[in-house]
Amino acid sequence: MAKKPAPAAPQPTTADVLREPAEVRYADQLEALRQNDADAPPANWRLSPRSVLLYVVGGKTLKATIGGKPTEVPITRKFFGDDGIVERAIVTLASERALLLVGEPGCGKSWLSEHLAAAVCGTSLLTIQGTAGTTEEHIKYSWNIARVIAEGPTPQNMIPSPTMVAMRAGGLLRFEELTRCVPDVQDSLVSILSDKAVAVPELPNDNMVFAKPGFNVIATANTRDQGVNELSAALKRRFNYVYIPIIGDQKTEVKLVQQRSAELLERYNLPAKLSPSVIELLATVFREIRNGKSTDGVSLKKPSTPMSTAEAIGVALDAALHSRFFGAGEVGPADIARNMVGAVVKEDQEDKVALKEYATLVAKKRAAKDKSWKDFHEALVEQL
Repeated sequence: MAKKPAPAAPQPTTADVLREPAEVRYADQLEALRQNDADAPPANWRLSPRSVLLYVVGGKTLKATIGGKPTEVPITRKFFGDDGIVERAIVTLASERALLLVGEPGCGKSWLSEHLAAAVCGTSLLTIQGTAGTTEEHIKYSWNIARVIAEGPTPQNMIPSPTMVAMRAGGLLRFEELTRCVPDVQDSLVSILSDKAVAVPELPNDNMVFAKPGFNVIATANTRDQGVNELSAALKRRFNYVYIPIIGDQKTEVKLVQQRSAELLERYNLPAKLSPSVIELLATVFREIRNGKSTDGVSLKKPSTPMSTAEAIGVALDAALHSRFFGAGEVGPADIARNMVGAVVKEDQEDKVALKEYATLVAKKRAAKDKSWKDFHEALVEQL
């Protein structure tokens, strides 16, 4: 008696995924932009450069048909920074040169890279994570060894890398932390960026894989990693460098922390609330410690830890979790203070001195006039 076929495995839904890729999270915005795109996109691009820019910087509400129903879709801002940086990045991706996003840890390089890839080619998942263990096979291709032993090298027995998949589709490859790879591995990109092809010497009759129009590379590198594995002169020439600065405007940083914190609270299904005053206090503390100077003109010791906006968002989420499980449910200044130590003091215990100095010279003075700063100061002193 024939066995019944096993039931198909259930497909994961958005509720099953801790973090959705940009093309899934913002699918309605991408579709609305596609429907309203008046310009012709470059070859194999989903959107025109103008629409890609609008997707990243936001600021408009578009009418579109989503799921068979007419609706208005607000295009939200994804990258908080100079719009000119985004424009230069998009122009580079439309050219023959690859794009290298450089900046301090936590300044939004990977975030911008993900959204650019989602808008340009519809997927941000063609990614290589650069590490000391990354090999040339990770960048080009590898083989199904068992099948090669049995059948020899054939195109069917090849395991394509994300690079090769992007080349065949005319898409974008994301290469995270390029300078973490050793120089020999980095240089395997030279021929790919120059010839737009990968040689496969094991296949005499099918020994070249050529990139379709639209293929390009978005790489990222931390300024703190410069000198770890310096890029060769040949590789540098093939990249257009775009530097991503730390957000210089207080209001913009507050808005970013507020928006990203709200998104994370929604993802974790947290009822905890972050008031604008608490977020402003958090952003102020991070900015003053990062700059080594308070708004009152007090000079401060800078910690070795990069006090990035991403770290501030992490503190906000940790404070919300602490308030949800061990507090009253509403995040206060004391919750922020309890999670500051772990954000500032990591490997170097001397960084605790910088936090103590801030508590003594800045927070204590403000605590005499403001209850929020009083709660923050008392909790911070207790943690230290």
